[in-house]
Amino acid sequence: MDKYIVTSALPYANGKLHIGHIAGAYLPADIYVRFLKMNKEDVIYICGTDEHGAPISIRAEAEGKTPREIVDFYHQSIKTSFDGMMIKFDNFSGTAREKHHALSKKFFLELLHNGFINTHSTQQMFCEHDSRFLPDRYVEGKCPHCGADGARGDQCDACGKLIDATKLVLPTCKICSNPPVVRETKHWFLDLTKFSEPLKEWLQTKTNWKDNVLKFILNWIEEGLIERSITRDINWGVEVPIDGTEGKVLYVWFDAPIGYISSTIEWAEKLGQPDKWKEYWLDQNTKLIHFIGKDNIPFHAIIWPSILMGQNEKYVLPTDIPANEYLTIEGDKVSTSRDWAIWVEDYLKYFDGELLRYTLAVNAPESKDADFTWKDFQNKVNNELANILGNLVNRVLSFSKKNFNDTIPYCENLSENSKSVIKDYQALVNEIHQSYKEFKVRKVTKLAMDIARLGNKYFDESKPWATIKENRALAKETIYVCANILKSLSYVFYPILPKSMESLQKMMGLPINSDWENITMLINKDIAIADIYPLFKKIEDDQISDQINLLKTKAKAKEEVKKAEFEPFSPEIDFEDFTKLDIRVVKVLEAEKVKKSDKLLKLLVQIGTEKRQVVAGISQYYNPDDLIGKQIVMLINLKPRKLMNEVSEGMILAAKFDGKLSVLTTEKEMPSGSKIS
Repeated sequence: MDKYIVTSALPYANGKLHIGHIAGAYLPADIYVRFLKMNKEDVIYICGTDEHGAPISIRAEAEGKTPREIVDFYHQSIKTSFDGMMIKFDNFSGTAREKHHALSKKFFLELLHNGFINTHSTQQMFCEHDSRFLPDRYVEGKCPHCGADGARGDQCDACGKLIDATKLVLPTCKICSNPPVVRETKHWFLDLTKFSEPLKEWLQTKTNWKDNVLKFILNWIEEGLIERSITRDINWGVEVPIDGTEGKVLYVWFDAPIGYISSTIEWAEKLGQPDKWKEYWLDQNTKLIHFIGKDNIPFHAIIWPSILMGQNEKYVLPTDIPANEYLTIEGDKVSTSRDWAIWVEDYLKYFDGELLRYTLAVNAPESKDADFTWKDFQNKVNNELANILGNLVNRVLSFSKKNFNDTIPYCENLSENSKSVIKDYQALVNEIHQSYKEFKVRKVTKLAMDIARLGNKYFDESKPWATIKENRALAKETIYVCANILKSLSYVFYPILPKSMESLQKMMGLPINSDWENITMLINKDIAIADIYPLFKKIEDDQISDQINLLKTKAKAKEEVKKAEFEPFSPEIDFEDFTKLDIRVVKVLEAEKVKKSDKLLKLLVQIGTEKRQVVAGISQYYNPDDLIGKQIVMLINLKPRKLMNEVSEGMILAAKFDGKLSVLTTEKEMPSGSKIS
């Protein structure tokens, strides 16, 4: 029997899960694993939180917490969201654990000793304002390849190419928005060039992979692989296990995929069989399946296989990487910075996780981006789950319970029409089986609902409510065929709707999550029906309106906060620099608008016994008469300059924020010319 290791990309322990995460990497994997287990395959589903890297240490500093406190909080938050979505792992670990650190160091040392790691002094972005080297993802600018804005220092999402952060155009520090400088530092690099041919040979055998994965990676290799830095100048992560590396850790993208193995080791130890993990990772017959989003393709199809190839032990390489595209929300790309996202923990406050499982499955972003809308969610729940699947369950079981003494009656001799219906739904079951194997969740979900549609159509055309009065045997046949359809539905839908399909199986007295091979076998005896209740509750319009308003309100609030953000602080200066500024209290004697200007006011001010003219761009905020007689603050030792042919002998000081402006004044009356210090 084949063994399977199924993984989902390790969620980053720096924030909450949103439904795009679920649609991309976790729901498809959970569905696939449940399908494999129904087929009695030897499969383990492995995951954990990715707990290293600069974003975590920076958040910890900002919140006055330790990195450990941050990752522990989000590890639990993420796990709770998974539980609510019925995403069931065989082991869910984390990378900030001792065994993971030890394994990551072992991987690094074997790559180093085997000649796959080089050392270079490199030019790296350094933020003088924050006094730190900047990880690639904390530098942002224009992509040097395609010119797109918002490219990160490691990769451009617009064109997909890897980037050297020092080559970004107009780079800025994502922490403080100041432009960083380039400084020299020493780092260790994975020499991917040495893996080009082995990778190409390996990938050419993957003819069954999705085009969006295989073509992308082969093109990447053809363009030429480069060395990849695998160390970083931060202090939160796996320490580099050699001398001369103080203050450096392994790059989070080097150690994160090793978490798949360390989590499996943890799983084996929990079983009391500490070496059992080797039966999976060191057996070349094991099928290793990585479920990821498309942004993770290069790491899982190039870097991770290279790391595995460079080890002394022969680890199994990925069998398939069914990467998914993105999920948009109400027609717009998910943006955590704008809070344009539906957070799983928020969703679960209002709706059952299974309803979202179905909606994301039937609209899975498998080959192109898919869009989630609240109206479509309501439509899927009301018109498909409730009106088609739920309605079939209720009408068949209720009719049978009422007319056949609380049982589903066994029927031996079937008409040709009934045999034809059975043949049709069994054909759909077989097609569903093949689609599950090919990771086609979207197709599976639609085909399964087609079986429910077939059952409703057969029930309506057979009219058992009428035939029961004249031909009880015919009504009995109708119910028997419909019950077999429900039996098959309870199993083919189980990987997608595990809770409600278990409920259906209990109502019908069926084996819970039976072997797949039994799905098309017909019921061969009378079956007692348990208590019947609706599987799905319809969603009201006002519930959906509330969610749409909540989404928009959150995004608007976030946008207002963003608009209200202060400009970044300027670099530090010496006290001597400050003493060069001569700032005084002045009194406005005269004020008038500058001709041909919409922004400028010309002021005559008194500074002690001296009078000066100053031109200020405050006409949009003050009428001239409002300023006459006011005491305001002015920088008086600024060299004179001309504005609209008017000489300005200083600068009025004002505060500007969120589109508003206020000139500075004094709390108490002070003589004009008083110096500010």
